[in-house]
Amino acid sequence: MPPASLGPAGELDVQLIDVAKRYGDFEAVQRVSLDVRHGEFFSILGPSGCGKTTLLRMIAGFIEPTEGQILIGGRDVRGVPPNRRPTSLVFQHLALFPLMTVYDNIAFGLRMRGIVEREIAPRVAEKLELINLRGYDRKRPDQLSGGEKQRVAIARSLIIEPTVLLLDEPLGALDLKLREHMKEELKAIQHRVGTTFIYITHDQGEALAMSDRIAVMRRGALEQIGTPADVYERPATPFVAYFVGENNALAGTAAAGDGELAALDTPAGRLWGRNPARLAPGARALLFVRPEKVAIGPTDGAENRLQGRLQEVYYEGLVVRTRVRLPDGTELTLALPNTGATSLPEAGQAVTVGFAARDAYLLPEAPA
Repeated sequence: MPPASLGPAGELDVQLIDVAKRYGDFEAVQRVSLDVRHGEFFSILGPSGCGKTTLLRMIAGFIEPTEGQILIGGRDVRGVPPNRRPTSLVFQHLALFPLMTVYDNIAFGLRMRGIVEREIAPRVAEKLELINLRGYDRKRPDQLSGGEKQRVAIARSLIIEPTVLLLDEPLGALDLKLREHMKEELKAIQHRVGTTFIYITHDQGEALAMSDRIAVMRRGALEQIGTPADVYERPATPFVAYFVGENNALAGTAAAGDGELAALDTPAGRLWGRNPARLAPGARALLFVRPEKVAIGPTDGAENRLQGRLQEVYYEGLVVRTRVRLPDGTELTLALPNTGATSLPEAGQAVTVGFAARDAYLLPEAPA
């Protein structure tokens, strides 16, 4: 089967309908349903063992689901082998052919499809231009840097013009600085080609920086699907709040509500936050607030104010990170912008910290 034609923007390229995968009594993926739009950079984010790679390999055709449907371009692909699906997979360890040149690595998929050489050469040249490796066609993989190998693997997958490019933690083996650079490269490539990308990662920074939407998984199930801003600013569950970025959490009992806001009675006092779960008074809950949303006084305009004692100050360049211990022993982490001020509070000093109710949110307590 040739690659399916690419649909217009807004059309669904991938649909998962109640997809599950069981190995005996172990359910690796639990009835997952999601849609991926044409041209979207869609990330599946979660910790190791959450089922995200199993899900990707079911889309690719290397694993068959126990139940449910997988549709690519509107076609049910159950039983269709990987080489006959309109997908291509970039493996975590790239799997370049070490004895082949860059040209031959990129051309491999076309040759397997019986494309004649006079048609292959211009298409390889186009992909080398796309990945900014023009002139590298005669090099071998051992002559390339980690980032260059990564780009060759992407070009090899894109040259067969898949409807969907699947990427299984492709930046995991790169060092931090190169990973940061490749995030920008990968997003730029996706913008230029317009191909739908489904990207697997356990790195929240990667997912937030590159994705149009993110699906967060835990223990084989979906916790939330949304834009990076949705997932970061409006987490749907305590797991998402803890896993995506850094968060402070204060436990207590929900009290009176006021429209979209509600109060939480905690050992540190009554605090206010958004109440997306519409928690009723008396419910056990957690109030979450990001470190960058908490300020050291003056705290004019902040509905929530707490007294505490500074524990440590860590200079991190862009931010100054601190911990403040409240009288009940709870500790809050603060990430203060580095404004170049020469005077910072000292460890042991009593401080007032505050944050706005709109920057905090209440979610029901959930078992770990």
